[in-house]
Amino acid sequence: MLHIGRTRNQPRSNRSMPLGGLDYADPKRKGNYVGKILLAAALTALCIIMLKQSPTFNTPSPFSMHEEGVTHVLVTGGAGYIGSHAAMRLLKDGYRVTIVDNLSRGNLGAIKVLQELFPQPGRLQFIYTDLGDAKAVNKIFSENAFDAVMHFAAVAYVGESTMDPLKYYHNITSNTLVVLESMAAHDVKTLIYSSTCATYGEPEKMPITEDTPQVPINPYGKAKKMAEDIILDFSKNSDMAVMILRYFNVIGSDPDGRLGEAPRPELREHGRISGACFDAARGIVPGLKVKGTDYKTHDGTCIRDYIDVTDLVDAHVKALEKSMPGKVGIYNVGTGKGSSVKEFVEACKKATGVNIKVDYLPRRPGDYAEVYSDPTKIRLELNWTAQHIDLQQSLKTAWRWQKSHRNGYGSPLVMSS
Repeated sequence: MLHIGRTRNQPRSNRSMPLGGLDYADPKRKGNYVGKILLAAALTALCIIMLKQSPTFNTPSPFSMHEEGVTHVLVTGGAGYIGSHAAMRLLKDGYRVTIVDNLSRGNLGAIKVLQELFPQPGRLQFIYTDLGDAKAVNKIFSENAFDAVMHFAAVAYVGESTMDPLKYYHNITSNTLVVLESMAAHDVKTLIYSSTCATYGEPEKMPITEDTPQVPINPYGKAKKMAEDIILDFSKNSDMAVMILRYFNVIGSDPDGRLGEAPRPELREHGRISGACFDAARGIVPGLKVKGTDYKTHDGTCIRDYIDVTDLVDAHVKALEKSMPGKVGIYNVGTGKGSSVKEFVEACKKATGVNIKVDYLPRRPGDYAEVYSDPTKIRLELNWTAQHIDLQQSLKTAWRWQKSHRNGYGSPLVMSS
């Protein structure tokens, strides 16, 4: 850049001169300055006029307004294993869906799959937010017209909860309170809450009914029960429709192979037994670790009720359809049949075709011997019954997704807060 200075013999008559502490500007320069301001103002006004003439300028987002015949559902944790399957089912059934997730356990890849399947405007939006940020959550509710909330977002590993209980009380109990407060503030009238059989602890009698006493024995179950108690206390003086679904051990994946379970690698040791079986079958880990062989069961290993994720999301949709203002529904979601860990491993070996190596280890803290459901109530009141009750077939479906997604949904995206 060239800087051209003035020589000493140039006239100085047009320069602004200080007089009595005041500067008197050159009138020509002042005129140029005013002209530039006027020109900028004119251009700004022209831009505003052109924007206002645009058909999208004054058109509100379809997510921000209630539309007759369209139910807008907020799905918290919708990037996770269960939440993404629920979001897909809702979208297939014609619901409008907003997913809120902080991607700490969920996968952006699942969101991309849903966006590709349902690209039409006004069908699906994703918002990256942590539910622990009450201000951000309230902003989401203020900018969107929700008709219902399906609250899945939660950390959900029993073993991890015993090692880091404060994380679980904050993430599950406190965050549910934040969601409930925003629902109340913005008059959102329907809540479908994702709870767990872990709230029952280790009951004396089987099968578990909805009247079985809730005596949780680990922080995960305790945090979920606390969240349930908050919801139930609030509902006593509210006309909110509340459905609480206590479900059992989830397995399987989308039968068409679009979604599956892809936990973070660093969480493998805490994850579901199905993920551990698949990791062993794929050689990611040298073998499967079965923790606990001295329980009071027929083969010494824990007995669980395994519910296919497709059936589980069907129960959520039926709960949403049957929800009533001022009414509370509490339902167990399971098959009514228990299978031991050893039986599960044998089914997984057959589903994968791999003779998985099994190491038997001492019990894991916080586990209980036998848990399976009595699904009578949900069958009678919501007309729901588990359809995918063949353990080996559910595992085979999930295994197909695992084989075709060896790296899950790909590398997780690092998001800044």
